[in-house]
Amino acid sequence: QVHLVESGGGLVQVGGSLRLSCAASGRTFDTVTVGWFRQAPGKEREFVAAMSLNGRSTEFAESVQGRFSISKDNKATTAYLQMNNLTPEDTGVYYCAGRHYSYPSRRAGEYETWGQGTQVTVSS
Repeated sequence: QVHLVESGGGLVQVGGSLRLSCAASGRTFDTVTVGWFRQAPGKEREFVAAMSLNGRSTEFAESVQGRFSISKDNKATTAYLQMNNLTPEDTGVYYCAGRHYSYPSRRAGEYETWGQGTQVTVSS
């Protein structure tokens, strides 16, 4: 069973960048498809990005398309969410999630394992 731990969140000004990391243990991202979700205060958790098992297919929420990218390292032990040109609307707790399927999903309910989340705050 995979265990996920996010890091890299923090406070950033509008237009700034952050890179979130998701470290996997127990299994690697060669066997677990990774997705990123976020939850703003008072709102439901929403899909941000996901990547297929082989890394060749990625999906992004329309709100982050062109600003965010998703990747994983060569050892497939860490996944990343690079966030550029951040806006206050990107503020929230960001979660990485894993599922034992080869293709990504935008549905939170289709992910089996979740990290504890990391806070991202974008100040204007």
